[in-house]
Formats: sequence, C-alpha cells, structure tokens
Amino acid sequence: MSRNTVRFSIDGLADLEKSLDNLSKAVGRNVLRRSLRAAAQPMADKARSLAPVDEGDLRDSIIVGSKLNGSERKKHRKLTAEERSSIELFVGPSYLKGAGGRHGHLVEFGTAPHINKGRFAGSEHPGTAPQPFMRPAFDTEAQPTIERLKPILALEIEKAAKRTAARAARAARKAAGG
Repeated sequence: MSRNTVRFSIDGLADLEKSLDNLSKAVGRNVLRRSLRAAAQPMADKARSLAPVDEGDLRDSIIVGSKLNGSERKKHRKLTAEERSSIELFVGPSYLKGAGGRHGHLVEFGTAPHINKGRFAGSEHPGTAPQPFMRPAFDTEAQPTIERLKPILALEIEKAAKRTAARAARAARKAAGG
C-alpha cells in the first residue's frame, strides 16, 4: 500500500450486511458501488474546489472511479481473495478524462528544480511549490464520507430489495400464465 493510501473499515453495519446477504452477489456489489460513489462524491467536489485552476483541466479530471490507468495498476498492491470480493473506489485526478489528471501528483506535491527532457530538453525548470488539493479534501471529508455511507447504503439496499421483489413477482405472474 502506498503512503498516500488510506483504508477504512466500518464496524456496526451488521444489520445492513444481513440485508445485503439477502440480495444476489451482483446486486449487492452494485448497491455497494452506488453507495460508496454517492458517499465519496462530496470529497471529489471538495478537491475540485481546492484544485488550482489554470485552464481547468486538472479540476475537471477529478472523479470518483473504480479504474486505474496502467502505471497505477502496476503500483497497486495485489488483493487477497477476500479483498477481491470487496468494492474499491478511488477519488482523484483521472487519466481517463484527458490530460488533466496526468500532472495532478506534480501539483499536489510540487517538483524540485530539474533539467527538462522531451520537448524542452536541456532547459532548466525552477521547480514548483506544492499546491495540495487532494489531502485537504480528504482531511475534511473522510469522516463525513463514512457518516454519509450508512444511510445511503440503507436506502440503496431498500431500493434494490424492492426491485428484486418486483422482478420476482413479475416472473411469478408470467410463469402462472398471467
């Protein structure tokens, strides 16, 4: 796990877990994914509001998502069998939404003075000061995200259970010839 990764475990959700067990595995995973995404969205919104804006590409690239790009996948640790059945979402700049997210880490942590490569090869770059936007967003929104999760999850489970019951009733009527 990288030094900038934080994992949460939420205790006291036994009733919701029992309700999730009554749903199919696929439906349960979708319920968890929707709930986590909704609970984490304010953290992404906070990061967007704190991101420095030049042209807005970095700000616009901040998402709540489940996909990592190739280099991030290589760095991401291997999951155990139990963890593979869990839901993981990421909040931050995304390479998937264009070039904006490609330099998010350089903005967050800053850069040291260096000699440029590539298009500007040989020129000196003075470095940049850190302009944190993700860490402050995390610090202010981590606990509220956890507090938002339980009621959102309860509502999503209830809606999924109703949809499942309605589907079962339709299938029963159809099987009965009606």
